Amino acid sequence: MEFSRRNILIGGGAGAGLLVAWSLWPRAYGPNLTVNPGEQAFGAWLKIGRDGIVTVAVPQAEHGQGVVTALAQVVADELGADWRTVAVEPAPINSLYANPVGVDSLFEGAFDRMPKALRTEWLRRDTVMLTGGSSTIRMFERPARAAAATARALMAQAAARRWGVDWTECEAKDGFITDGRWRLRFAELAEAAVSETVPEPLPLGSGGAGRLAGTDLPRLDSPAKIDGSANFTADIRLPEMVHVAIRHAPLGEVRAIRLNRDAAMKVAGVVDVIEGDEWVAVAAASWWIAQKGLDAAAPQAVSRGPGVSSAGIAKSLDHALGEEGRLAFARGDVAEALEGGGLVEAHYRIGVGGHAAIEPRAAVAAWRDGGLELWVPTQVPAQVRALAAEAVGIAPDRVIVHPMPIGGSFGVALESEAAVQAATIAAKLKRPVNLQWSRADDLRRDAFRAPALARLTARVDQGRIAGWRSRIATPSTGPDLARRVMPGGPARWGMRGEGRGDAYAMGGAVPPYGIPALAVQHHVADLPIPTGHVRGGAHVANVFARESFIDELAARAGADPLAWRIGMLGGEPRLARCLSTAASLGGWEGGGAGSGQGVAAHGFRGSHVAVLAEAHRGEGGRPVVDRLVAAVDCGRVVNPDLVRQQIEGGLLFGLAHLFGADIGFARGLAEPVRLGALRLPRLADTPDITVELIASDEAPGGVGEVAVPPVAPAIANALATLPGFPRIRSLPMELSA
Repeated sequence: MEFSRRNILIGGGAGAGLLVAWSLWPRAYGPNLTVNPGEQAFGAWLKIGRDGIVTVAVPQAEHGQGVVTALAQVVADELGADWRTVAVEPAPINSLYANPVGVDSLFEGAFDRMPKALRTEWLRRDTVMLTGGSSTIRMFERPARAAAATARALMAQAAARRWGVDWTECEAKDGFITDGRWRLRFAELAEAAVSETVPEPLPLGSGGAGRLAGTDLPRLDSPAKIDGSANFTADIRLPEMVHVAIRHAPLGEVRAIRLNRDAAMKVAGVVDVIEGDEWVAVAAASWWIAQKGLDAAAPQAVSRGPGVSSAGIAKSLDHALGEEGRLAFARGDVAEALEGGGLVEAHYRIGVGGHAAIEPRAAVAAWRDGGLELWVPTQVPAQVRALAAEAVGIAPDRVIVHPMPIGGSFGVALESEAAVQAATIAAKLKRPVNLQWSRADDLRRDAFRAPALARLTARVDQGRIAGWRSRIATPSTGPDLARRVMPGGPARWGMRGEGRGDAYAMGGAVPPYGIPALAVQHHVADLPIPTGHVRGGAHVANVFARESFIDELAARAGADPLAWRIGMLGGEPRLARCLSTAASLGGWEGGGAGSGQGVAAHGFRGSHVAVLAEAHRGEGGRPVVDRLVAAVDCGRVVNPDLVRQQIEGGLLFGLAHLFGADIGFARGLAEPVRLGALRLPRLADTPDITVELIASDEAPGGVGEVAVPPVAPAIANALATLPGFPRIRSLPMELSA
């Protein structure tokens, strides 16, 4: 179904059309912050207490990206608060915190066929609260600033009323309202301020606002994480709680799970054995005892058909690439542009990727008086509530969700299995349960980054790319992910479209360069593994192939790969500037006998980045990355230090997926069962890193993922300049190369 204002109004006949139009009319949503004695709420974003503490409600999950600091800084900056008095708390579930920007970014605009106003209203009605798509500042800066500006204006009015002055002459500074002669603390004004009238228009950016913008304020979450006082899900303790360990069946269609229940119950401290469709769990006095109970139960799955294997996955990708593809993007006449000599073709194979999050999946659930209380590390709190309620057969308003800090996520907290399992077990046992996945199960039952096989073909004519075709075989991850993240209206309708490639799976596949004839085809591969969003998404695979191929074409054209890229970026001046900045900082020479250099560039989530890599051959010919230089244009910056942290983390994440993080499969199981088996970079493997933030007045862009995709191709391009080193066309690469 294609959506438009006309077919919404007339669909199903005049009467039905009017009914549909009325049901889609925008609704008003009120804030539901919990206000403690002595606090005053100002909208859905902040509270001010008699003690002077300014508490900011944060609807986004904190998993290391600094979101609680960034949003609090936005509020404190507009409010004129003293940073030392600012605190944060998780926002309640409310449609006011729905995140259309995050949905559009995560799913690469796949819902654009639905009119924007309709899409936004639908997402609000479904309460699609989502941390994803590097969208926090882009989505929530405006409403957070508006709430802070409102509170500042109301307190200025209350102060001016006492002093008998014009409130517009007052300003806020360091937690005080002052007119130059007198001053009053926010704490003294908050109660009176709520009775004042909200001015129109709001005085955004005036009255003392703007002192904290663009400054390196310290992170609010760091002290508790450093001294160990921060509570994560594993730290939750409740009266009569039992600890639950779980073991999942291999991937594939499971007919039954055989186990020795009596042996498990004989282990001292075991409380019960619970069976799910594809898992077995043991509840006990401690998690260690629960694991011993699982070992004693010795669960064995009986599956239909052969188990998932790496060879089977590779065969399925090869088969898909030989089938007809779906056109995802086209420009110009590609068939004509590829006629004649100068054709270049290359194949790139990208393996299965995993999250390898620091904190294995976990959830705490308590069943009380026919209701459920959950403590969950989640990026989709409203969705967790809905799924948990469905699993135990109660209404969603009978479920309370406490969003917990996440010890790393990289996208895995978009998944809700652990919360549903904990809810099911708590409802059965009628007591609180603390469910913890083992590291082995966390790696084996991941929502993996989809593998891909790419065949890229281009023709170089007179030193320029005349035509380009990308054929990419990979699963269609987007629709299933959308149904898990938001199973309401947009997920049912917005991604439909026969014959079109999955926008999520094709993310990053379209080159930003001025190529007159271009086509990208998605060859949908049916793979028996669950796929989801891993930091960087499909851009990791597609940018690796794209930016590696650009270097191969530059070599065919006899051109400098840096200058060649910049020459094709007339329509992308911000990306061109990133490339020239990275080259200048890195001392671009194109590589030599002792040290290779390579570059790659990418635009992502409203931001732009270029990466320059330097590498050499180490002992035994092993490649060593010496330096990474990243130049980033992410628009206006709230907290530069947070941005640098995200860029540095993204560079290392991308490095890890080139040299390690390989997920192989045998007999239906992912083979890595511990982090050490993933060959992740260690401190000794970490190159020298330089991050340059390019000053910009453009709108803020996302920074959580932008640095991940270009790292691997930049390094591969650098290694290719070393004499005798083969061109890397696989991710991860073989260390023997």
